[in-house]
Amino acid sequence: MYVERLSLTHLRNYTRLELLLPARIHVLRGDNAQGKTNLLEAVFYLATTRSPLASSERQLVQWSATDEVIPYARAEAAYVRGGQAHTLEITLVLEPQENGAQGLTLRRKIRLDGAPRRAMDVVGQLNVVLFLPQDVALVDGAPSARRRWLDITLCQIDPAYCRALSRYGRILTQRNALLRALQKRRASASELDYWDAQLCACGGAVLARRAWAVDQLNPLVDAVQRTLTGNAESLALTYQSGVPLQGDEATIVGAYAQALRAARREETARGVTVVGPHRDDLRYALNGVDATVYGSRGQQRTVALALKLAEMDLMAQQTGEMPVLLLDDVASELDTQRCAWLLERISSAQQVLLTTTDLHVLTPAFLERAQLWQVLAGTVTAMGGA
Repeated sequence: MYVERLSLTHLRNYTRLELLLPARIHVLRGDNAQGKTNLLEAVFYLATTRSPLASSERQLVQWSATDEVIPYARAEAAYVRGGQAHTLEITLVLEPQENGAQGLTLRRKIRLDGAPRRAMDVVGQLNVVLFLPQDVALVDGAPSARRRWLDITLCQIDPAYCRALSRYGRILTQRNALLRALQKRRASASELDYWDAQLCACGGAVLARRAWAVDQLNPLVDAVQRTLTGNAESLALTYQSGVPLQGDEATIVGAYAQALRAARREETARGVTVVGPHRDDLRYALNGVDATVYGSRGQQRTVALALKLAEMDLMAQQTGEMPVLLLDDVASELDTQRCAWLLERISSAQQVLLTTTDLHVLTPAFLERAQLWQVLAGTVTAMGGA
């Protein structure tokens, strides 16, 4: 699959962009703070409905958009999947608040092939894998970063997982509210039984699918790690959960229910759910040693890259097509040998968007196959290329 056309209006530093992107390698060259990463962010945002960088969607709306009668930002992609053409569009509109309140409120509109859709209905229609320099946080950062990566990966290949995860979040919020009420003796403990059953049903589905994903990723990520390190390092993933994950989904649901019963006294005292997918973690063993605790900075970066390439392979296996690869300044983080291997590996994708500040870090063979673009102050112009 590939993005055929990208259109941005008032998004980040792009006042207006219309870019035709044939199915091939695209190298976006530019200095820092010119808009290279913003372009990759826009494609990822369209594919997943989530920004990898912004803490709120309002940050995506360009400041100059406030000069419009109705301030807005818009991103649209025309893309091809399975030989079929599709369009995906997200519009962010800043509107006056109701009842005459001061300030503006943000409203998001999503359209797939021209028809309004919910976010969960469009995730996975366009598959992408994004690598950012800060993705080393997948190794040395908080467990939430690792859960988020696993969730975004699974949501792109399994709509049922996306629905279960969304429902789990809503039920968890309700259950936590009840636990806080119990903490203050404003509710009956018997009310937990209903919410426990609901939480276990969707939480068990999330846990089972995450366990499956880690099982599928393990041989893929180990193969990449061995190649990147000249067979010097093995890499194994372990999913850490407060719920035993042996058996099928029904068995996991039962184990989750038992874990909640065992934790009920603690949860009532604390007013929060302490067991479930929202508390789990993903760990990495390099030659049997925890990479998060003992890995060097270089090793952690290599692990993060191996995770992304394994994600690419898993998506290709499950969908039958290579995802669009979005690589932000990845070459500058690698030594010459690893960079050359990476560039050769990703060249098999139908479409690659790669940013760099220096073309010299890329191999001549890679550049010969690429369309080159210059990114300057929110404009993108062709430089030539193969």
